[in-house]
Amino acid sequence: MTPVWLGERPVIPGKIVCIGRNYAAHAEELGNPVPDEMVVFCKPASAVGDRLISHSGGETLHYEGEICLMMGEQGTVRGAGFGLDLTRRGLQSELKAKGLPWERAKAFDGAALFSRFAEVDALPCQLDLVLEVNGEARQHGGTESMLYPPARIIEEIRGFMSLQPGDIVMTGTPSGVGEVRPGDRFHGRVLTEGRILAEGRWTAT
Repeated sequence: MTPVWLGERPVIPGKIVCIGRNYAAHAEELGNPVPDEMVVFCKPASAVGDRLISHSGGETLHYEGEICLMMGEQGTVRGAGFGLDLTRRGLQSELKAKGLPWERAKAFDGAALFSRFAEVDALPCQLDLVLEVNGEARQHGGTESMLYPPARIIEEIRGFMSLQPGDIVMTGTPSGVGEVRPGDRFHGRVLTEGRILAEGRWTAT
């Protein structure tokens, strides 16, 4: 298993819980309706990658930058970081059209990349995300634009699923998603009160 890092400590997450369509503008750009309730799906720990791939299953991947939270004891948040949710968009569209689950398009090996997580004592009140590709701003969003803010996400997940220490919650992506091309340089940051909390850099292969 590929670890993620909380400060200087490697962590193997038990699972990655993802929130879909949590920004109205992203739902709109993909032609999806804004959901009446929170959309939840999971990636296994085997989805954590150590490099940014541009293709899987013969299909070009799409990137989705996300604010990510690492869980601690008793449902607390102990880390915040930046994540890339990689998606086989064509396959996802086919599965959705048939009313089938998304795992084949979302949970493949290497489908989740994470910056180093910054240790936090409590969930920050405000978090912002910025993603640049080849030095150009592509995505920007924050907790104030989410349909379901982090505290609500955690509360709702815990209503039907245990969150264990080391589990990661990916809180959804703002608008601006697109294709990953070989050689693309990605720089993702998570900020709180204008200060960089965590950041990650990848070059696509």
